[in-house]
Amino acid sequence: MTSGSVIVGMSGGVDSSVAAALLIEQGYAVRGLFMKNWEEDDGTEYCTAQADLDDAARVCERLGIELITANFAAEYWDDVFERFLEGYRAGLTPNPDVLCNREIKFKQFARYAATLGADHIATGHYVRIAHQGGKPKLLKGLDDGKDQSYFLQAVTPEQLENCLFPVGELQKTQVRELADRYGFHNARKKDSTGICFIGERRFADFLNRYLPHDPGPMRAPSGRTVGEHVGLAYYTIGQRQGLGIGGLRDAIDAPWYVCGKDFDSNALIVSQNPGDLHRSWLAAKELNWLVEPESWPVNCVAKIRYRQKDQAAEAFQRADGSIGVRFEEPQRAITPGQYVCFYDGDLVLGGGVIVQ
Repeated sequence: MTSGSVIVGMSGGVDSSVAAALLIEQGYAVRGLFMKNWEEDDGTEYCTAQADLDDAARVCERLGIELITANFAAEYWDDVFERFLEGYRAGLTPNPDVLCNREIKFKQFARYAATLGADHIATGHYVRIAHQGGKPKLLKGLDDGKDQSYFLQAVTPEQLENCLFPVGELQKTQVRELADRYGFHNARKKDSTGICFIGERRFADFLNRYLPHDPGPMRAPSGRTVGEHVGLAYYTIGQRQGLGIGGLRDAIDAPWYVCGKDFDSNALIVSQNPGDLHRSWLAAKELNWLVEPESWPVNCVAKIRYRQKDQAAEAFQRADGSIGVRFEEPQRAITPGQYVCFYDGDLVLGGGVIVQ
């Protein structure tokens, strides 16, 4: 049996619920903590924080452990949401989930847990930690379909030092079976998807509340103007829906895709050729290395989005301090503002923000 105290980040979902139960079985002194990261006073009905808190409370009551609540909404606004808006204002497509893990779950939560005397923090993420001399190593979760290592790529080795991930060794089906065995009411609760502060509303409707419109031309790669956009911030590379292009003479009967943004002329570049979406290279900055490269270039596999299959690649240093990546196969819709994550098998090497 293990000894020590741990505070589990309880989301109200099945993964964190089972994580808490497993740690109790392993002998830890367990408490739960529910983090409120978004204020609900915006006049909408999209935030499910209260329902999630109720679910977390029911699970903790069944386990006989204390549930603590903490409000990190101010920190989330400053350290995650403002950067999210800043990225969109610059025409990028940022990923707030990666930032939330680094700035809130493994910084603010960890600091708060330390003030409560906890030896460890734990979450329901599908990842694993290996402590084999020196810094902790971050590994993919064993369930390929649920592995969440992509979202933890920006967390530092120091932040991972006292973290536990009890469900990382399990398949999702096993987690639900355990939840049934523990008698949890949320054993079949649907997994949360999307960005917490947007919920089920249309993404464009949400952005309308925070970002101005700056209309400009939609142009084909040939330079022909084929429509007008409402603002570069409202479109992402690869987007097909909501472009409103139609009725053009001599245009083929095929969908239009967003394939680029020309910031100098405020033009959205669109194409009917899917091949215009594919590219074999990218550049990344704001690198976070969990395993420092011993030499360059680095042969590895990489992902440019969650759930993507591993892509064979070579990472190399560029003169401007960024990292270049060459892929063996062309990649669809490489999107500035998103993250690229590097792997050596199951081992997470690190990652960075795509800038080109």
